[in-house]
Amino acid sequence: MPLINVIPGEKIPVAPMNMRLPAWRVPGWLLVFWWLARGLFRLTVLAVRYWWLTAPTLFALWVWAEFGGLVLVGVVLVLVAGGLAWWRWHPASWLRFAWYPVLGRVRGLVVYRRRWAAVMATCGLATAFAGDRYVPQLLRVHCDRYGDELTVRMLPGQIPDDWGQTAERLAYAFRLRDGHARSTGRPDRVVVRFLRRDPLAGVVAPLPVADVPDLGGLPLGVREDGRTYRLRLAGSHVLIAGATGSGKGSILWSLVRSLAGGVRSGLVEVWAFDPKGGMELAAGVPLFARFAYDDPDGMAGVLEEAVKRMRMRAARLRGVTRQHVPTVEDPLLVLVVDELAALTAYITDRKVRDRIKESLGLLLSQGRAVGVHVVAALQDPRKDVLPFRDLFPTRIGLRLTEPEQVDMLLGDAARDRGATCDRIPEASPGVGFVVLDGVREPVRVRFSFLTDDDIRDLGRTYRRLDHTGTAQVAA
Repeated sequence: MPLINVIPGEKIPVAPMNMRLPAWRVPGWLLVFWWLARGLFRLTVLAVRYWWLTAPTLFALWVWAEFGGLVLVGVVLVLVAGGLAWWRWHPASWLRFAWYPVLGRVRGLVVYRRRWAAVMATCGLATAFAGDRYVPQLLRVHCDRYGDELTVRMLPGQIPDDWGQTAERLAYAFRLRDGHARSTGRPDRVVVRFLRRDPLAGVVAPLPVADVPDLGGLPLGVREDGRTYRLRLAGSHVLIAGATGSGKGSILWSLVRSLAGGVRSGLVEVWAFDPKGGMELAAGVPLFARFAYDDPDGMAGVLEEAVKRMRMRAARLRGVTRQHVPTVEDPLLVLVVDELAALTAYITDRKVRDRIKESLGLLLSQGRAVGVHVVAALQDPRKDVLPFRDLFPTRIGLRLTEPEQVDMLLGDAARDRGATCDRIPEASPGVGFVVLDGVREPVRVRFSFLTDDDIRDLGRTYRRLDHTGTAQVAA
């Protein structure tokens, strides 16, 4: 192969690279056929997707073409009359199987799908890669009396917490009141709920009292979806925190009311502690087996007595059962403490304070399995005020003064998941968020409100009776 001598500094001519792509000539009739085929395919997909619109339309056109306009009007009137009769005869099934499904499809088309891609982009839930845009897929819209639930297929890399942090932005984007997200049984999906109107805006009346309380679901109030909220007390302790006037008394008295049937029959014993001199709990004295107030040393003694009973019961049940079952001879013991911080942080006598902390620590760590439960309320959820707050599996946050207090009480990132306790208005006492151990999403609840007359009537009706049927009074 011959060699080419290159003189230093001399430029070697380079031929230009051919960058033109080959041109393919497509006949015009083939392009028209392709456009028509693609349009027909898209039209078929839309017709199948929105069958609830296309099917009635095609049926109406067929009736009109075959039988005329009068027959079509008659068919419509028959359907309307049948719907009205169904609504009058059984409105619950009409709403569930007819009205809400239709409303969900209409709102999904008119409110959500029309602006879905734009809202996803502006809220940071859509992304782009290699020149293509990826948007989460709206699968289904379900409506009920108070709001809409959207089932969404998330993009790869997204988690439900991403949607929880953006739910409020989504609600404002769709011109709705409020929103929050929760996970589902499938890891690629999330449910976003938006409120059209708030079922917790009004005061909740006292709920009915059962003769035998269901410890797995005590009715205490109303959930955000309008259903009755039921608190599981069996195998749990309950911590309630909220600012002054936030409604802690509503939760305590709702709980006592739900247990009142068991108190009268002897299946439940309520020991009440009111360090504020009995101002909150004194009205329910006929319901309490023990009532301690005003004297820190006396309250420490009652707590130590509860520890002694817990240990005796544990020794009796050891090797027999792993979970206590209440009976009249061996009732469930519920310790209700109003303003727990007054016992754990604000007592000046160090020895008494240490006795109370030791007793509470033992009750919280060992009492659930043997039927000894603690229900405590306080205003300040800081760690130095309540050192053993993590021993409460059930925590309820009412109105709090600072955003940081939400995560202190309910756990890390609870506020990002929707527990906005710091935004609860002062005009809504009794509204709060409930968080259970092992459940990521908080539940928004308004607890029932009992007036002083309701509490006194509750004490007269369900006061404790001894084995002979005689009323007892708490010491």
